[in-house]
Amino acid sequence: MSKILQKSFETESFSHEEAMEILNLPDKELPVLLDIVYSIRKKYKGNTVGIQILTNARSGNCSQNCAYCAQSRDSEANINKYRLVPYEKLLHDGRLAHDRNLSRHCIGLSGIRFADREINEFAEYVRNLKKEVDTHICCSIGFLTLQQAQKLKDAGVNRINHNLNTGRNFYSSICTTHTYDERIANIRMLQGIGFEICCGGIIGLGESKTDIVDMLFEIKNINPESVPINFLIPLKGTALADADTSHLSPEYCLKILCLARLLTPKSDIRCAAGREVYLKGKEKLMFYAVDSIFASGYLTADGQSIDDTIKLVTDAGFQYKILD
Repeated sequence: MSKILQKSFETESFSHEEAMEILNLPDKELPVLLDIVYSIRKKYKGNTVGIQILTNARSGNCSQNCAYCAQSRDSEANINKYRLVPYEKLLHDGRLAHDRNLSRHCIGLSGIRFADREINEFAEYVRNLKKEVDTHICCSIGFLTLQQAQKLKDAGVNRINHNLNTGRNFYSSICTTHTYDERIANIRMLQGIGFEICCGGIIGLGESKTDIVDMLFEIKNINPESVPINFLIPLKGTALADADTSHLSPEYCLKILCLARLLTPKSDIRCAAGREVYLKGKEKLMFYAVDSIFASGYLTADGQSIDDTIKLVTDAGFQYKILD
């Protein structure tokens, strides 16, 4: 195992078979894996953890059929639905991120495509927000045209989140209203005009270990600045409400986070949705691989408070990274 793991320092490529060995590692060897991965994490990310908050700026009424999502067109989940939050809500969260010295303000908008007038309205929100509280802004905003993307970049968005969610071969099992290649093409366009990219996935959708490895290799090829790893929270009313997530043991989740670090050692590795559920009692160990987490919840699911998240980081012996 040490020979395999040393490759991250030597910039050699992992094979799929070697990556599978990490996921199949006996639990008793996890402490060794964590120690080696921590040395890589520390080399590239030091001892800090970036804490981010997420604003659900547009909720529900999405035309896509993503099986995991409460905002999907097929979802019967009981969620709030609205076109765009008032600017005051965005400003409130932006000030919160700024005043608490959080590393980034993430903004999610449901939907896959947007009219130019919608992008213009949101770009004006961002422009005003950047004037009042100059936080780093990442948007999760579906497929953009080149012109729309440039408007958001000019307004002050510097990073776009666009997750692959799972492996290519499994993708049609969770979504059929757009393709994997459309996602990758959108990411490449965004990179082409200078956006930083946040690109990760969701574990627990019914995928195999091979699907996870395939997804992480696709992400490695994209080389994003940030890699969020979510663990499925089955939501009532969604197609995956009854998904079996019993295999998501803390040990298995930690191995996935470690593999993400090994394949993309210079990226921010974020343990996102589900950490409060699946890593409970062992959350401190995730920081051996992870240097980024959310506070205050996710798009349609609750999460840990900012104060408790900061305490989690500091109690584990790490520093939370303040806004540069």
